[in-house]
Amino acid sequence: MIRIENLLKKYGDTVATDIGALNIDKGEIWGLVGNNGAGKTTLLRLMLDLLKPDRGQIFSDSVPVSKSEHWKEYTGSFIDNNFLIEFLTPKEYFEFIGKIYGMKKDELYEKLSSFSHFFSISQTEAGKYIRKLSSGFKQKTGIVGALLSTPEVLILDEPYNFLDPSSQIILNKILLSSFQNSTKTIIISSHNLKHISDICTRIALMDKGKIIKDVPNTSETMADIEDYFNNQTGS
Repeated sequence: MIRIENLLKKYGDTVATDIGALNIDKGEIWGLVGNNGAGKTTLLRLMLDLLKPDRGQIFSDSVPVSKSEHWKEYTGSFIDNNFLIEFLTPKEYFEFIGKIYGMKKDELYEKLSSFSHFFSISQTEAGKYIRKLSSGFKQKTGIVGALLSTPEVLILDEPYNFLDPSSQIILNKILLSSFQNSTKTIIISSHNLKHISDICTRIALMDKGKIIKDVPNTSETMADIEDYFNNQTGS
């Protein structure tokens, strides 16, 4: 579904992303882990054509993302609060997304109701502009917005940030029930190794812009990845 060829992105002399080849297939939940500055967010932004590479191509369903808009019709994503329209209320924001995807209002609200256990907001909070919501509710707004169209490809950067433990668990259940054992694809970056190991079918470790491990999710491979981070701290 997603293919990378000869990808390079630099900021001055600093290499942010350097990947010779990578394939992420339909039906995979691909987890990306690494320390701060490893290049995870840069890679996801390149996948979404928010950044232009210095070299190479990223393909979605065999078409370069830089040369087509079609992939946007089946891709949902949330990277950070810049994806939100903060002068709208959550209701207005979801209705805006619904219009983009040609959803009828009853279809939209039926879809929203399926996320009520994750995005439960009081009438008072619902009337607030997104910019006035807590960080946790902003995060939930962005995630629900990414899920509304039932995308074939879902790209999330640090989705567990700002979520309380209960919401993190519910999010994992939503992702698993919606995407696992299907032809859909999740690409998810996180510092939270436990949640990554709970839901991902495959895990990649990134360091200094390079993918240094890309392995099926097993107890042995997760132990190797944990050892890598333990060694980084000198423990």
